[in-house]
Amino acid sequence: MKRKTIRNHRDFYTSPDAPVVINPFFITKTKSAVKKDSRYGLIVSKKVFKLATNRNRAKRLLRDWLAHCENLLVPNKDYIFVARAPILGCKRPEGRQKMAAALKKLAK
Repeated sequence: MKRKTIRNHRDFYTSPDAPVVINPFFITKTKSAVKKDSRYGLIVSKKVFKLATNRNRAKRLLRDWLAHCENLLVPNKDYIFVARAPILGCKRPEGRQKMAAALKKLAK
């Protein structure tokens, strides 16, 4: 099943007291969803990743890790992932472990 993505710019905003998990590869924020399905949004900035190929790779990695840990997403929550520069040097198993740890922490 393909997960829905956040498309509207306003939906990326979170409150200052929103739960956040920070690790070396990405920052994860969560907020209450408007709809009952959970959605996700990816932020990969041009300021951090100058080359488009690097931005695309970071998005591909985040989507892969997210697909692997999809069962850990809580319904009625929106997730926002902000990629950080070290993500490009991360191996797939390590990234999947970090994603699972972040989602478990946010589920509490």
